Amino acid sequence: MKKFESLDLYHIDSLLSEEEKMIRSSVREWVTEQFLPVIEETYQKAEFPLWVVPKLGKMGFLGSNLPEEYGCAGINNVAYGLIMQELERGDSGLRSFASVQGGLVMYPIFRWGSEEQKRYWLPKLSSGEKIGCFGLTEPDFGSNPGGMKTQVKATADSFILNGAKMWITNGSIADVAVVWAKLDGVVRGFLVEKETRGFSAPEIKNKHSLRASVTSELVFQDCEIPRENLLPETTGLKNALACLTQARYGIAWGALGAAMACYDEALNYALTRIQFDKPIGSFQLIQDKLVYMANEITKGQLLVLQLGRLKDTKQMNHVQVSMAKRNNVYHALEIARKARDILAANGIVSEYQTMRHMNNLESVKTYEGTHDIHTLIIGNYLTGIEAFS
Repeated sequence: MKKFESLDLYHIDSLLSEEEKMIRSSVREWVTEQFLPVIEETYQKAEFPLWVVPKLGKMGFLGSNLPEEYGCAGINNVAYGLIMQELERGDSGLRSFASVQGGLVMYPIFRWGSEEQKRYWLPKLSSGEKIGCFGLTEPDFGSNPGGMKTQVKATADSFILNGAKMWITNGSIADVAVVWAKLDGVVRGFLVEKETRGFSAPEIKNKHSLRASVTSELVFQDCEIPRENLLPETTGLKNALACLTQARYGIAWGALGAAMACYDEALNYALTRIQFDKPIGSFQLIQDKLVYMANEITKGQLLVLQLGRLKDTKQMNHVQVSMAKRNNVYHALEIARKARDILAANGIVSEYQTMRHMNNLESVKTYEGTHDIHTLIIGNYLTGIEAFS
């Protein structure tokens, strides 16, 4: 597997610390040498490569921006973003696993859990000993999570959970689910362990996208949840949405990784594919596509780098995250499509990775807030007028 060289037209590497570059290099090397040689076969079989989980844990890539006192790496958010970028250069399913584990499971436990919950779960999730999932979206409520029907009723010494969640990454392989449900009309977070009676997580099959990722439904039928499994500091839907902000941050970085992979493949192909007695890279239409790719990757790199610096100084807000997620995923998908054009018929076979990334990005554009929902979030901020209806 050839060494990957990322596009850096604006010398963005000069803005990274040595530690940030070292972390990126370690992930890049692992993805190139160990993951890329097997991902196409895994994708074709529609299987998640479970063997990566302990390796990700051992390398410190799970919840890596959370504190060391809970068994995490404690790195800054730019370095965390670079990890997400390189994991998605491998496959969106790989980055999705890490995003869910860190941003949607470990983060809410860290932010709103009891000290006992943090001490028990975070080291196990960080090491990959345990796997988690996040249950917010429902069969009838995606972009409008506040309409959720999943309910919890309190008893003398426990909670009884009923409802269903849909499109849940890691659901069927998770040891614990962070589930959002209404208790007396207020959205609260609960830790639901896989052995809980009445809890099932059937896997969703026959996907055309994210095939190397586990996607599931979560079904709760009179599940009895111990009192101590309530995330005690959760007080409403805002807590669940704050988790989405964390995950969207990682997605904004990750989508760039997929875009870089497609650009690199298309550029090398354009320089070596001969038509009309010369490389197709010499033709204006091909160069136009490559310039679009380089332009949008560079813009995306600048967006997420500044976003990461804002996050590290506690100045980041959800609108900035929406802009980065919306922009980078949209253009990553367009880059994948243009790369597929350059590869022509070769672009549809598994010898080349572009179409796998293209299919995956169709899901990435939809989950954690669709492109249109992020448009409305930003529009609401700019005008002060909420356009959701």
